[in-house]
Amino acid sequence: MTIQIIIKKAIKRLELEGKLLTPDYYAEAFCKEAKIAKMNVEDCFNIKKLTTSLNPEFKKELNQYCIKTMSELIRFLISRLNRTNPSFCSRNLESQVLFTKRILQVVEVLHNKEAADLAKLSFKMLCENPSTVIVDQFRQHWINFITKYDDSFLESIGLIDKNNLTKSIQNLELSSLSKTDDTNFNKVASLLVSSFVPSIASNIDDKIIDISQKINNNPNFLLGSNIEEKIKKVIRLRIALDKKSVKEMIESLDGVLDKLSIRLIEMIESSDNSTVEIQRIKKELELYNTENESNKISFKLTHKKLYTIAVALEENTKSLSNDLKDHSDEVSILSKKIAKLESELKSAREESKEDFLTKLYNKRALDEFMKVKEAEYERYNRNYSIVMLDIDHFKSVNDTYGHDAGDAVLAAFAKILKREARSVDIVGRFGGEEFMVILSETDVDGGVIFAQKVRKKVQKAKFMYKKKRIEITLSAGVSERKKNSSLDNVMKSADDNLYKAKKSGRNQVAK
Repeated sequence: MTIQIIIKKAIKRLELEGKLLTPDYYAEAFCKEAKIAKMNVEDCFNIKKLTTSLNPEFKKELNQYCIKTMSELIRFLISRLNRTNPSFCSRNLESQVLFTKRILQVVEVLHNKEAADLAKLSFKMLCENPSTVIVDQFRQHWINFITKYDDSFLESIGLIDKNNLTKSIQNLELSSLSKTDDTNFNKVASLLVSSFVPSIASNIDDKIIDISQKINNNPNFLLGSNIEEKIKKVIRLRIALDKKSVKEMIESLDGVLDKLSIRLIEMIESSDNSTVEIQRIKKELELYNTENESNKISFKLTHKKLYTIAVALEENTKSLSNDLKDHSDEVSILSKKIAKLESELKSAREESKEDFLTKLYNKRALDEFMKVKEAEYERYNRNYSIVMLDIDHFKSVNDTYGHDAGDAVLAAFAKILKREARSVDIVGRFGGEEFMVILSETDVDGGVIFAQKVRKKVQKAKFMYKKKRIEITLSAGVSERKKNSSLDNVMKSADDNLYKAKKSGRNQVAK
């Protein structure tokens, strides 16, 4: 479609929409028709290109106003510039800060200590040119204050109109109020607050703290409405806290006693010389367990039984210690024999060339075979290839099915590898889930064919463990001696190709 056709369609669109043929309307209609025709016209993207250079705040406002044309963008920027007056903003901000300070000074002289203290701190904060984060923190402090503020105490003195405290206090008949500020009344209030503190629990509930503070600050609070129900509620809460603490202590003692019971019973059953006293303790322990199930056990009885068990354990432990000392020489001789056997076993393992799990050659044997192959290459120019194979996501097999399943997978894979290799090839476990095959008289293409054959066999194989099938794939890297300058290089090349196969998505062969 040509530009001329788009122009005609744009004019036709304006006629159908009943719009005048003005530059702005025409530009909008033209860009719509160009978009329909899938033609990229640079002029239609001017606004988009210009807005990309604006900061996020401007972009957000542009999206809100749905700016579509150049004239709309210009009008928006002009209005934005008119609003941006640094001098005006600075004066306005300074004026607002001064206004806030005066309000805080007024709050300081009002009759609320918490509000006055918060006002002082806020005034100090404003004088230190704070960041927006600090200002927001103080704003939250004021929100917390107004949320928790409770002026119900005013009702206790018959103050009804809280909006005009001066007038309300002047109209109060103070003579009708009981004299509640004497020493005896204050003592009673103090004793009542003391009774709120839990006798066993170490922590105090916020509701208990709240009513205690109100009574301490103003004993007349006890004359308020519904005070009796409030005090009963606090007492019930204190009792609940003590009960919870007692329950936790009982559970703790139960745990200790259970462990001691099990240990003592094991020692009694393993001993051929159990005394009558220990047999009696065993019966008491069994009785304790029955009582404990019905929650009839007491602290005193628990303490007594724990002490008796501790004495029995101490005597039994002393006897065991004496037996151990008597047999210390025998233990020392056995330890030396075990150390010698471990050393011999370690030497035997080091001399062995077979991997204990897969029955393939181990890394030590592979290193020796590599030296032999390298000597043959240098003397007779006999080429060979190295194939490095690694089971994909082997760690997830161990994590999901357990290490026994991982060992079973390794052993099964080793059988596939050995079955597919020729009698002249050397197959070994290089380490972990990584295996190596040395292919005699084979170039890199032959090595790839062998690796692909093994890969397909593994993908189709059914690796079973405890009647569960485990899906297994492998990656491989191949390299041949003739294309590398040394034995180390051919090894590195094969390993790099294995890494390339892993990085490219696994379950593939790279050369």
